[in-house]
This record gives sequence, C-alpha cells and structure tokens, in this order.
Amino acid sequence: MGGMLGIVAAAILGVVMMFVGLISQKSSVIRIAGVACFLILVGVTAFDFSAIHEQGTQLYFNNMLSVGIKASWFNVLISACAFIYILIFNNHITKVGKNDAEYFALMLFIMVGVFMLSTYNHLLILFIGIEILSIPQYILAGSDKENIKSNEASLKYFLMGAFSTGILLMGITLIYGSVGSFEIGNIATAFQGEVTALPMIGVILLIIAFGFKVSAAPMHWWTADVYDGTPTAITPFMATIVKVAAFIGFINLFHGAFGNIHYSWKLTIAILICVTLFIGNITAVFQQSVKRMLAYSSIAQAGFMLFAVFALNDTAEKSIIYYGVSYTLASIGVFAVLIKLKDYTYEGFNGLGKSHPLYAITATVCLLSLAGIPVTSGFFAKYFVLTAAMEQGLWLGIIVFAVLMAAISIYYYFRVIRAMYFTSSTEEITIESNPMEQILLVINAVLVVLLGLFPQFILG
Repeated sequence: MGGMLGIVAAAILGVVMMFVGLISQKSSVIRIAGVACFLILVGVTAFDFSAIHEQGTQLYFNNMLSVGIKASWFNVLISACAFIYILIFNNHITKVGKNDAEYFALMLFIMVGVFMLSTYNHLLILFIGIEILSIPQYILAGSDKENIKSNEASLKYFLMGAFSTGILLMGITLIYGSVGSFEIGNIATAFQGEVTALPMIGVILLIIAFGFKVSAAPMHWWTADVYDGTPTAITPFMATIVKVAAFIGFINLFHGAFGNIHYSWKLTIAILICVTLFIGNITAVFQQSVKRMLAYSSIAQAGFMLFAVFALNDTAEKSIIYYGVSYTLASIGVFAVLIKLKDYTYEGFNGLGKSHPLYAITATVCLLSLAGIPVTSGFFAKYFVLTAAMEQGLWLGIIVFAVLMAAISIYYYFRVIRAMYFTSSTEEITIESNPMEQILLVINAVLVVLLGLFPQFILG
C-alpha cells in the first residue's frame, strides 16, 4: 500500500477536521487539531517515502496512479511546507471567519489534489486531481464573507477556474481521440515522429489550461485580484503549495506523455516564459500594495518554473522540486510579516527594522531569496532551472532575458527592504508579537539560508 497512503490520509484527516468543528467551537481546540492533522500528514508521507524507497515504483488502480521515488519525495517536502505554513498561520486562519475548522478541512482536501497531481499516470486522475485542488480554493478565497473584495475574488476565481477546466477537458478529449488511451505511457508510445493536427491542438489546449492554473501570462489576469481579495492568511497557501503542485502536474504530463514530440510545443513554452517573465516583473514594479506586488512576483516566479517544463531532463525534474520548496518557504516568510501590518502599502513597512528588528530580518532573508540573491535558496533555485534549460539547448537569448528580468525583480523586492531599514515611520507600528511565532519565523528564515548552502539535501 506504500505510496497511496498520503491521498487516503489527507482525505480522512479532512473529514476528521470537519467533525472537530462540529464537536468544539473553541478556536484553540480547532487550531491544535489542525496542526496535529498536518503533522500526521507529514508522518504518513514520510512513511510512504521509506516504503517506496525499498520497493521501487508502485502502480495502483489499473496503473492509474504511479508512485515513484521523486513523486513520494515531493509529497514529503510539500507536506512539510504545508505544515510550516499551518504552524505560522493557524492563529490568523481561525480569525478569517466563523467556520474555522472548515478552513483547515478544505486545506487538507486540497492536499489530496496535490498528491494526485504528483502521482497520476492517467489523464482522468489528472483531471480529478486538478478539480480537488481547485474547488476548495474557490471557497477559501471567499471565506471572509463580510469583505466585498473576498467575495469578488471567489467569484472571479471560480469563473476563471471553470473556464480553464473546460479547456483542459477539451485538450484531454482531443488527445484521447487521436490515441485511444488515457494512460501516460500509451500516449508517449503513440506520439513518435510526426503527429497530426488533432493531438497538436490538444497539446496547445492543455498548455493554456495549465497556464491558467500556474498563472503564466497571458492567462494570468485573475491572479492579482484573487490573491489581493483572498484573506491574507490563505493567500500564501494558494500562491505557493497549490501553484507548485500544478507545476508538478504540468511537468509529469509534458515530460511523460509528450516528451517524444517536444519539438512541436517547445516554441510555445519558450514564448510563454518570455511573456510571463516580462509581464510579471514589469507590472510588479508599478504596484503600490505589497500584497499585489507579491501576486505579480508570483507570476514572475512562474516564468522561471516554466524553464523546468521546457527542459526534458533529470535536472529539470529535480530543480522544480527544489524551486517549489525554496519559493514556498520564502513566500510564507514574507506573508507572515505582511499579515502583521495594518497597512499593506510600501509605507506600511516604514521603520519596521527599528521597531521590530526580528520581523524585519526574517522578511529581508525571504525577500532576498525571492530576488535570487546568492547564499539564499532562491539563488540556486533559479540557477538550477536555468541550467536545466541550458542542458536542453534553450536559445541563450531567453536565458539572458530571464537573468535581466531577475535583475528588475531586485528593484521591487528591495523597495520593501528600503522601507524597513532606510525610511523612518511617522506612526508607531504596533505588532502583536507572539514568541512562538517569532521562533517559527526565525526557523523558516534559517531554512531558506540552509537550503541555499546545502541544496543537496533536496536534490540528493
């Protein structure tokens, strides 16, 4: 049963959380239960990983799920990231609305979708995984019912998500129509040499559908409004864990099924990379709200992760896992400081370095990682995806362009750092500091640096 347990455990724990909400109304009980559920999930995925490590790749349900060493290692890491997120934000999640137990339950259900996307071997499981990943998010986006922006975010997200699901199904239908099978292996075997127009349109539709899910430009229009309107306690979960899972699904499909016909979709991905990097970085420069800036920066980061989709090699598959973890930890760190502030504009950060040095330092480390400054994990994350693209023979021009765009990103990340250290605040910044949370933020920042110093821990 090794390998399947993560999916089963996440589903059961989600139901358990719903019952906890029925039994107790106390947010302290619900928070402890939520943290415990995610801790159990980390334990289960780790147990799974050790089982797969001994037995090798396992197939389930008539080969619909294929659990290999990479997939199970990714599951362990993403569960650990989700656990760190819950530890830091559990207090804030319970303050979003009245049904706090259900928010934790929905996040556990999202984890079911995450595990399905990392292990599917069949296009139907891919579709179900994406739906399980998306539907709880539409509810979470609108969980702050009194806030009109939250309602708007939920509706926009739902409409865009439904639209992209239709495109995804159309793509899957065309692929099935030309191959007669949903299995990744059979599709790869059928696609040798020249392919007709029918499957090619299917592949393009799948790129568009995944573009929506990972917020790659020009399918990114919903991102800033949805991230901005969603309660700040929930945004980091959507921007990191869900996005990384969508990328893993993207790579599994394009490397597994369409690897043999890569010449036909490579140009499309290369154009997507350029457009996403350009729009994400340039728009982020003009934002006044740090939360919206982080939304556009997450689009820019998606541009870098697309390099791993482009490159059909081992480096790419390892580097996307590393990038995912490094980007998740850094984003969680920045959002954890942002949620403490009343004012989400750059002015809100003024003088934070003097008044609350610990929060300022942890935020700085995470911002440096997002900008890709050496010593942090963000530097190596960008380095590895670009190396994978180099090995694959991506035109050097695009890689140089990506590096230039990374240089532009330094500007808007450093604006926050400048506000914290070099601009004095007119008003006193009041933050309810909680010693446990401060310890967690320090641990998070230390992890960002350690992964930068020892990337082998994840890549090995």
